[in-house]
Amino acid sequence: MPGKSHHQLFIVAAIIGLALNLRPAMASIGPLLDMIERTIGTSHTWSSLLTAVPVFVMGVCALGSNRMITLLGERQGVFMGIALIGLACAARYVLTGGTGLLLTAVVAGMGIALVQTLLPTFIKRRFVADAGRVFALYTTGIMAGAAIAAASAAGLASSLGHWSLALAIWAVPALLMLPCWSWATRAPAAVLSAAPVRSVAIAERAFWRNGRAWALLLFFGIGTGAYTLVLAWLPPFYTSLGWPASSAGLLLGGLTLVEVLAGLAVSCWIGRFPDRRKPLLMVLIALLSGLMCLLLAPLDLALLACILLGAGIGALFPLSLIVALDHLEEPAQAGMLLAFVQGGGYIIASFMPLIAGLLRDQFSSLDHAWQVMMVGVLLLMGLCLRFSPESYRRINC
Repeated sequence: MPGKSHHQLFIVAAIIGLALNLRPAMASIGPLLDMIERTIGTSHTWSSLLTAVPVFVMGVCALGSNRMITLLGERQGVFMGIALIGLACAARYVLTGGTGLLLTAVVAGMGIALVQTLLPTFIKRRFVADAGRVFALYTTGIMAGAAIAAASAAGLASSLGHWSLALAIWAVPALLMLPCWSWATRAPAAVLSAAPVRSVAIAERAFWRNGRAWALLLFFGIGTGAYTLVLAWLPPFYTSLGWPASSAGLLLGGLTLVEVLAGLAVSCWIGRFPDRRKPLLMVLIALLSGLMCLLLAPLDLALLACILLGAGIGALFPLSLIVALDHLEEPAQAGMLLAFVQGGGYIIASFMPLIAGLLRDQFSSLDHAWQVMMVGVLLLMGLCLRFSPESYRRINC
């Protein structure tokens, strides 16, 4: 970004570093799910909770972001969040039973929620004109972390000797971000105080009564449901078709790599589309086509499904948040809208892996889960047609 100081660029690097740590606690589970189920002796429904629970906690915590900002402030809240992620991952070395793994999932979800609830406001206020681009880099970093964790999980379990070590190793990069974040935000210009409680509280109350805010929440929730569904169940889907765990993990890693590339494309090209509906429809068509590949010929079309799903999910995630940010200019209120959208959206998304687990226990297949997601994508297509730039004023209530 032209004209930015070296310190500002370091802040961007710190943001990306934080983003890289926001998904490994979940993305490393899917490729190891068969191993975990064999060790603990659980059902598919129970194992789905290892992805569903942190996503649900992320949503609940995001809805309480006003209190987080007031109590902790953005700088301290992000620091605490990344610390909780590191501690949750480290605890998986010893807490290898069902209860222990669920506990670490809750703690990881709380940490992820703190970071991704407070960091967007930081980006919006700190970078102003470049907020959309930095935000796209941030969301791309989230997907890159998922790609690395998914692709390496099975190999790490094999080389380290146990799946618990493959889960615990992600504590290292998370804890390394603690001094990096502290240094990046040490300068007075980069330190953000809590947002004015009165104006934020007014915005928060208004969003609960606003139809457009609920439409944005639903759009983000269903779209993120596709992400959590694939994250949790794509590797077990392919291992059930005879693939080794390492190959299934690499497929998920390749898919998330495509997500990263799609996110980077959004950061480069989003400025050319002030009306976000056209790119949204394009990525939704890609997502729908990828789900059709999983239903019609999952083995023959595995690579095509990987590309289409990755492109659809990878572009949909930042685009859905950018559309929400488009609705408000004032940073504190935009951050509160994003917290509302993410909070309710993640709660909705947390049910998709759980529904898939229930369907797999009932029918011994994930085909029904892909079909449910296809219906959701069709609903998203109808919703996105309503998001014209002229309609953004509907958020002002």
